[in-house]
Amino acid sequence: MLERKVAVVTGGAKGIGKAIADEFRKAGAQVYIIDLLENDCYVGDLADQAVLEDFARKVIADGGRVDYLVNNALPLMKGIDTCTYEEFNYALRVGVTAPFYLAKLFAPYFAPGAAIVNISSSRDRMSQPQTESYTAAKGGISALTHALAVSFAGKVRVNSISPGWIDTDYTVYDGPDAAQQPAGRVGNPMDIANMVLYLCSDRAGFITGENICIDGGMTRQMIYHNDFGWTLAGDGR
Repeated sequence: MLERKVAVVTGGAKGIGKAIADEFRKAGAQVYIIDLLENDCYVGDLADQAVLEDFARKVIADGGRVDYLVNNALPLMKGIDTCTYEEFNYALRVGVTAPFYLAKLFAPYFAPGAAIVNISSSRDRMSQPQTESYTAAKGGISALTHALAVSFAGKVRVNSISPGWIDTDYTVYDGPDAAQQPAGRVGNPMDIANMVLYLCSDRAGFITGENICIDGGMTRQMIYHNDFGWTLAGDGR
């Protein structure tokens, strides 16, 4: 299905990124990953400009072009109480600057019909306390998506996915953890990988600049105190 296609996946050594890379391989694509974790392609820090440039050179030298770029690498999550200036900037370099710069580096090499998929988060529209660095990065990549889609109009389609609760160990939950989700279960990496491959396919040829939230319906569920068993406890924080 994707024979002779070249796919790049950041943060592809484990979790959602590994599931995406594995599905591309199963479909016949040549896959290049970059991760801080040990892998058989490229180990490096996406926050480092020189690393991004070296990785891009390797991909082009080996693959000759890029058909699909999936920006999945996980930014640092720290909050307003403990996150330093340097840590906040680091999160943005991994979560926003690296996707921008890889798109820029690969711009002359995107093949006809190419696609970029950015992995954001449902935290781009809702938050828990003490998550500012991660949430800002995910909000940034969601906005970057539609900006790139307009700049790459007619050349590269650019979309983003916002996962909700995805258990990367494929744990099957029951009880409240599952029941609170309108879909009736917690998500797993294949819920995201399947959408990535769809968005990269010709079947999604009229979709660009879009964000698709895959969260079991959680962000569509209105919650009020004492409504359907929901009760606000403690000091309200």
